Amino acid sequence: MSGVDLRTLVDDVAPSLDGAITLLRADEGSDAAATVISDVVMDSRQVTHGSLFCCVPGERTDGHVHAADAVRSGAAALLVDHRLDLPVPQLVVGDVRRALGPVAATFQGHPSSALSVVGITGTNGKTTTAQLLANIVGVAGRRVEVLGTLSGVRTTPEAPDLQRRLARWRDAGVDVVAMEVSSHALALHRVDATRFRVAVFTNLSRDHLDFHGSMEQYFEAKARLFTEEFSSAAVVNLDSPHGRLLSDTSTIPTFGYSTTEIEQLRMDVDGSRLLWRGREITLPLVGSFNLSNALAAAHAALALGLDEEDIVEGLSVPLVVPGRFERVALDAPFTVIVDFAHTPDGLEQVLAAAGGVVSASGGGSDTVGRVIVVFGCGGDRDTSKRAPMGAAAAEHADIVIVTADNSRSEPTGSIIEAILAGATRGTPRRASSIEQEPDRRLAIARALHLAGPGDIVVIAGKGHETTLTIGDTVSPFDDRVVAMEVWQEMGENS
Repeated sequence: MSGVDLRTLVDDVAPSLDGAITLLRADEGSDAAATVISDVVMDSRQVTHGSLFCCVPGERTDGHVHAADAVRSGAAALLVDHRLDLPVPQLVVGDVRRALGPVAATFQGHPSSALSVVGITGTNGKTTTAQLLANIVGVAGRRVEVLGTLSGVRTTPEAPDLQRRLARWRDAGVDVVAMEVSSHALALHRVDATRFRVAVFTNLSRDHLDFHGSMEQYFEAKARLFTEEFSSAAVVNLDSPHGRLLSDTSTIPTFGYSTTEIEQLRMDVDGSRLLWRGREITLPLVGSFNLSNALAAAHAALALGLDEEDIVEGLSVPLVVPGRFERVALDAPFTVIVDFAHTPDGLEQVLAAAGGVVSASGGGSDTVGRVIVVFGCGGDRDTSKRAPMGAAAAEHADIVIVTADNSRSEPTGSIIEAILAGATRGTPRRASSIEQEPDRRLAIARALHLAGPGDIVVIAGKGHETTLTIGDTVSPFDDRVVAMEVWQEMGENS
């Protein structure tokens, strides 16, 4: 971008803020409207000469406190919620965060309007659905990019970074963007002023209640995406009650999908074979949740105008989604799976898929493999899901080993106690053994020592993550790597 003057910015942004934006001059006689900005940033450390620094109030610090530093670093103007005694033009708005998306989108020339952006939201399945859709679009010969959990620190970037990436892809000739849209992003206005060609809803289950407060507010955040303000069309999961609710209340063209569309399903640890609309698909994924993700991608592709032939071919392309029911390459008589499942429903779905695989693998044999799960819960996050996750593990696994998972500032022991309370409460329980091992590496080692021929070990909760945070210490830790190291050590010591 060569730059945008403040008058153009104000005129473009004002309608989305109901006119609640005021341009203040730096001093008498200055022409604030003619000031040209060269970038939009919300981190004072990223300010370069000519930047518009946006003073966003946050949980830990208020951007207004850093405004003076930003001006000293070359900021040409400020976006504020009250006037500051600083010698640069200032755009005054009622809510800086709400204004940030429209301001960033205007500066970048509204890149989403030139792209076919597919926004995928839901508690689980966003990452896999985005990757499957990208495969379909690629098979159709259209340029595609994916933005989400595997792309950076946040599932959905803050508005300046989001609009910057979309603009870069627009300028590079990208056609379709498969984008994960988190509930945080919707509640915190990160995607405001982004236009979605298609909005996709996968499911809703307990998560992030430490932020949203209730399931109703959690759903309301997700539902923002399915309005005329954001999207032109919607694809929703009719197997989910919240998906059916969206279908019934949507004011935009809405298309539903359901696993009832699938016929002649066969599944093993390497994938699934099925018929969809009379066409055979060899899906490189297992589990009912992945069948649903595949249908979400298929119907999103249909909404984009792609052919069924391309959809079938795209869904059959070999695919490994990092940390999503990812098989660890061990030369062992059992299977090790790493998955990001970190909610009660997510854990239940993954363990049910593993249980289905070991049952199918048993065939007519008297010996059917067991499901062994290693998992924990993160600290400083939604505490209400810990006991339900324990209950889900006890109900769907044969052996449960509870361990640490990014305990952060909380004692690992207290988190484990909350999980065990759910795992040991009530019946029925499938688990014949429920153990605890606070050291995650030792917990994985314990699971591999217990595993026998035909078993599946599921290491859940961290998926693609490569660090473990205990207290203030962040250590390298990749469940996939650790499992391979432990197995190698076992072989050397046997």
